Parts: sequence; C-alpha cells; structure tokens
Amino acid sequence: MLNGKKVVVVMPAYNAEKTLRQTYDEIPKSIVDEIILTDDKSRDNTASLARELGITTFVHEQNRGYGGNQKTCYARALEKGADIVIMLHPDYQYTPLLITAMASMIAYGVYDVVLGSRILGNTALKGGMPLYKYISNRFLTFSQNLLMNQKISEYHTGYRAFSRKVLEALPLEENSDDFVFDNEMLTQISFFGFGIGEVSCPTKYFDDASSINFRRSAVYGLGCLKNALVHFLARRKACNPAFLDKNGAKLKRDYV
Repeated sequence: MLNGKKVVVVMPAYNAEKTLRQTYDEIPKSIVDEIILTDDKSRDNTASLARELGITTFVHEQNRGYGGNQKTCYARALEKGADIVIMLHPDYQYTPLLITAMASMIAYGVYDVVLGSRILGNTALKGGMPLYKYISNRFLTFSQNLLMNQKISEYHTGYRAFSRKVLEALPLEENSDDFVFDNEMLTQISFFGFGIGEVSCPTKYFDDASSINFRRSAVYGLGCLKNALVHFLARRKACNPAFLDKNGAKLKRDYV
C-alpha cells in the first residue's frame, strides 16, 4: 500500500522464463500488494515458473498479441481492487526498482499516469538501444508531441503506471491487440486530459530481452503517426474516431 492505495504490478508475458525470476526478485514487495502475470500462450515454462514464484497467473488459450495481453492484465488488476497498476515487462529490460517512485507519483495525486522514460537521462544508446530504434523513437516522439500538443520525452516505453481512474475510463477494448495498443492508450490519455508524468529509466538491451523486428517496428511507427493525426483532427472536431470518442462525453464529465 501507498497512501492507502492498493498497488498491483501486471506483467504481460511471452516466453519470459529466462528473465522472469530476476525481474520478480527486484520488485519492491514492501509496497506492492499483488503481482499478476498473463502468459500469452508461451512456448516455454513462463507460466509454471510464475506460479512457483507465487505470482497470480493467467494463461491465454490462444495467443492474443501484446495489446490483447495487456487488456487481460488490466481487467484482472481492476477485479483485484487495484488503485494503482504498474505495467512491467518480465524481460528485465526495465528495472523494477523504479516502481516505488512511479507508484508514489500517483498515490499522492501528482499525476494520473507515469511513464518510465529511456530518453530522460541520456542513457538509451549507452544501454544498447539500436541506433535505428533511437532515431525512430526521436522522430516519432517529436511528431506526436507536435500533433498532440504534448511535451513527453518518449511515447514508446513499455514501463507505465496508471491510476484506477484512468484504466476504468479509457475504452481499452476499442484498441488494437498488437504493439500499437501502447500508443493508442497514450493517445487516449492525452486526448482526455489526464496528467502524465515521467521518471528517468535506464535502458538494458541484451539477448534475452524482448524486441520486435524491423518490419513490425515500421508497422508500429506508422500506427503511431496515424494515432497522432487522429488526435490532432479530433481535437479540431474534424473526425470522430471510435477509439477516442467512445464514452467521451461521460469521461470528460466524470473523470477529467
């Protein structure tokens, strides 16, 4: 608990057996009330290891994709009564040691959403981020900030903390089941005016850390630009996209 708020860590997992224990061991158990892992039909023993570690584990009967995995994670966390949900990849690319800082920023009402940024602190390339990914990250972030009227250092981190209010408000089922789900969430969060904070997060790229290939990265990048353009047009009432507008009037009235 932090300031009376229940803190739940969710881990969307796929073939994470080699790095799960290391990730789990660094989670600050003193403030985290529950850890949930959703296994997206891995080909290894991720689910068995998670249960051995005492993690609340759910297994998809069919692979649903990265976005579909997160949808299950957030739904299960809310069912468990979470007030703050931290999404942490079990591949040990992001340090769990930042959970306390990220959760505190929400627990004490400073922000609604907190991102672990690999760009703040200027350590991305030193930590092994491939140059083409760094350049793409910088170009996409610049373009999205321009179109969405934001000043976020990175839209593409997989380390995120959310208040219950945010997860209950966003129409997550309208989003993709693929990697662009992350970016759609941030587009919605920005569109509805939730407060977004960031903390500097060191980058760790190594053989067992998950990564998408160049082709899927390109598809993801185009999806991010599309989301930013939709956000730009929707703010000017030039379009009415379902993934931004569903329950939009109620959301603005009840939450923002």
